[in-house]
Amino acid sequence: MLVNKVEICGVNTAKLPVLSSAKMRELLERMQQGEHSAREELIQGNLRLVLSVIQRFNNRGEYVDDLFQVGCIGLMKAIDNFDLSQNVKFSTYAVPMIIGEIRRYLRDNNPLRVSRSLRDIAYKALQVRDALVSKNGKEPTVAEIAEELKVPREEVVFALDAIQEPISLFEPIYHDGGDPIFVMDQISDDKAVDSQWLEGISIKEALHKLNERERMILRMRFFEGRTQMEVAEEIGISQAQVSRLEKTALKHMRHNIVGERA
Repeated sequence: MLVNKVEICGVNTAKLPVLSSAKMRELLERMQQGEHSAREELIQGNLRLVLSVIQRFNNRGEYVDDLFQVGCIGLMKAIDNFDLSQNVKFSTYAVPMIIGEIRRYLRDNNPLRVSRSLRDIAYKALQVRDALVSKNGKEPTVAEIAEELKVPREEVVFALDAIQEPISLFEPIYHDGGDPIFVMDQISDDKAVDSQWLEGISIKEALHKLNERERMILRMRFFEGRTQMEVAEEIGISQAQVSRLEKTALKHMRHNIVGERA
């Protein structure tokens, strides 16, 4: 996705205006007095803010035009709801709203579909969480959120997990001036543990000590994922015989592995 192209949704990004803080305040005051043209000027003057935000989502495979339009919705909500009496820069207030609008869009258009009831619980939980933070000045527990919603704690956990966005293992999470650190760099690989590597060798050695029929049955059952009935049809014996041979082979495997470790 290219976010540096000259035109997005027909907007020439190279010619977007930049508003000073004083001009921003003036336009906000005029808009809040009912001047429609001031609102339009505020939107045009903050489109660069939307552009800077959508660059954070440039690895999601989404069309930049779509993200830009969604980001503009977040920008307009920020403009309409900004409180001039608060000692907060407009960009500080607007960026989270733009990000939130884009994330909602990505969640609702996620190919991993989440049921409406789960989404409803999750969004209500987020609203309750914000209300409790505002009321108590601290992060609420899941149990407290569940109590407010009158639903089981497990439902809240499941719902919140369901709306989380999947991220790429190649998502950069830190830059130290050199090579970036990716999500995959923070995930341990249990398959690389020495004990599991040695266990794999022991299993291979134990397999070699079985007779040909036992090896074939275990290979078909546990490496090819076939059922006992499918194995029985393949080698021309009954399912009961396959079951007995499988149990015997596994017993021999355990005995051989324990013997090698002793």
